[in-house]
Amino acid sequence: MPQRQWRSHFPQGSRRVVVTQELPGRRWLEMLRAAGCRVDVCRADSPLSAEEIRTAIGDRCDGVIGQVTETWGENEFRALRAAGGCAYSNYAVGYNNVDLAAATRLGIAVGNTPGVLTETTAELAAALALAAARRLGESERFLRAGKFRTWLPTLFLGTLFRGKTAGVVGAGRIGVAAARIFVEGFRMHLIYQDPRPQPALEERVRAFSGFLAAQGEPPVSCRRAETLEELLAASDLVSLHTPLTAETRHLIDARRLAAMKPDAVLVNTSRGPVIDEAALVEHCRRHPDFRAGLDVYEREPELAAGLADLENVVLLPHIGSASPEAREGMAILAAANVAARLLGHPAWNRPEIEAFLGEDPPPASPSLLNAAELGIARFGEA
Repeated sequence: MPQRQWRSHFPQGSRRVVVTQELPGRRWLEMLRAAGCRVDVCRADSPLSAEEIRTAIGDRCDGVIGQVTETWGENEFRALRAAGGCAYSNYAVGYNNVDLAAATRLGIAVGNTPGVLTETTAELAAALALAAARRLGESERFLRAGKFRTWLPTLFLGTLFRGKTAGVVGAGRIGVAAARIFVEGFRMHLIYQDPRPQPALEERVRAFSGFLAAQGEPPVSCRRAETLEELLAASDLVSLHTPLTAETRHLIDARRLAAMKPDAVLVNTSRGPVIDEAALVEHCRRHPDFRAGLDVYEREPELAAGLADLENVVLLPHIGSASPEAREGMAILAAANVAARLLGHPAWNRPEIEAFLGEDPPPASPSLLNAAELGIARFGEA
């Protein structure tokens, strides 16, 4: 096991917070300092093992900011509770790496970081869609290999999205933001699949369609699919924005890939195991006009055998939220979740989190997943 290096900030702090990887920016550190915390930050560039997490917690630890690349199960939360801890925040929106039920049983508040990475991740989904559709990776490799000799009428013909149909699976914040780009940027029709109707999204598309008609342009449409199969069969572009749960693991398998158009584009910026990667490799081999753009992987960072060899797949190293605005905002929210809990502040009770990014954030934890179960008061309530 490699020897990890740690950096301590504010050693005079009366409380101790462990941060399992270095985070961008400084404001999150200042928030923890203001809460009287010593902050111990791991400087490793690879995930901590479960044993290393428990060692880092030690016999005195009030809170932890952890990563989505780590497994936080009952043993880790039990070690945190035994060390006097009461707060954990995932540096991510998703928390499939966290045993939330175990944390709740042990009385540990668990936070996440929604809202600040919405637009960044949605933009990357659009970038992946375009890169796959227009064969950008293939074209760049061709050029770098010295194969480009002259312009040709048939060189790297790709897919035009305008007027075609985008299917969005999961209409949460990121899914809706991506849908807006596909409709308003690409002029695509929209079909979405989500457990709940999204009337605000549908009304926005109707209003935009009216604007287009007033400009003499073809209108666009939006509808909710009753089933995933309906969406897959109708879509030229499918973008996945669903959380990873037992129900969504291998949501896109061989059967559902076969239900898609043979020249469709599939984009995943959610969680890798939502796609059966081995099935995707086989499907892409058999359908060279089918294209995929992936930012996440089933056994990340390992790729399924043959995936990296496919010319009709664009691969990125999990950079969906990789903008300074998003990553620094995530750090601020994670620190605010922990600091507020250590100070006994309530849980924020509104979907908007922009107030926490300003100079005078509310005295509350911006996003606690188990606040109700732990009986934590809501902001503004007695």
